[in-house]
Amino acid sequence: MKKLCMILSLALILCFMVGCQDKEAMAELEAMKAQAEVEEQNKALIKGFFDEMNKGNVEIFRELCTPDFALYSPSGVTEPISLEETIEVFKMNLKGFPDLNWVIHEIVAKGDKVIGRFTLTGTHSGDWQGIPASGNKIKITEIVIWQMKDGKCVEVREEGDMLGLMQQLGMELKPKEEKEKN
Repeated sequence: MKKLCMILSLALILCFMVGCQDKEAMAELEAMKAQAEVEEQNKALIKGFFDEMNKGNVEIFRELCTPDFALYSPSGVTEPISLEETIEVFKMNLKGFPDLNWVIHEIVAKGDKVIGRFTLTGTHSGDWQGIPASGNKIKITEIVIWQMKDGKCVEVREEGDMLGLMQQLGMELKPKEEKEKN
């Protein structure tokens, strides 16, 4: 009888342990599902952002971003630009290149980050950063990392081919001239 009680007690403890593990596993699975849903929502927000930017809607920044939004471009700068400054930069870009178009090649979400690789094309048909309209077609690639929180973008870090852009606008890169020795 003692053996039977001991076996039943051990079986009961084993069942309890297995049941607890199943609950932990289920909770972990639910958390993973929730995170995957957030990541998919964040990717959809970024795709929607580019759809609106391709229509020339820079006001999409106000919908997508938090008021304390920060843009680091290039990504290593120590002083970001604010939401309002970002909107003004993109308005300036659209004046210089009214037909700007972004094509997404890859978009990946992990945790609170969304990473995208895309191509930006346009025609330089207006003044841009002091460079008069050239009529040149441009095509550059960029990689951007968005940090999201509660369905809004709080930070962007981007790397774009600015040297390639300047060359396509007719700028030349040349070595510095040596100073004459006296």
